Amino acid sequence: MKTNVGLWIDHRKAIVVTVTDKGEEMALIISRVEKQPRRSGDSPLKGPYEPHQVAAQDSQQRTFTGHLNIYYDAVTASIRDAEAILIFGPGEAKGELKERLEKHGLGVRIVGIETIDRMTDRQIASKVKRYFAK
Repeated sequence: MKTNVGLWIDHRKAIVVTVTDKGEEMALIISRVEKQPRRSGDSPLKGPYEPHQVAAQDSQQRTFTGHLNIYYDAVTASIRDAEAILIFGPGEAKGELKERLEKHGLGVRIVGIETIDRMTDRQIASKVKRYFAK
């Protein structure tokens, strides 16, 4: 039985549509990633204690990257058995996931990457079914 997967992804969530001979299945993976924290620019901190009041930029980036790694691992695990993978979404997440899949030897299964803005679950499922019906 052939398994095709369409995946709409951004940094907040991934919607995975699996299409097989038996039908389709949809799964939602929620990210625990917070927006990248930034220093507030409206009240500059002064004095010798500023480093203690604001987390270091590299520490914030490590935390953000760590959460993204956990999220991408969950997405990768959910699509590992797919023979063909279509990735689409609005931002950088699709490219980041593509690189991760290539690193794990799954890059050859990627059949397409598209930039598409917000979609409803029905629109996502419909797009995936149409793509793999060709």
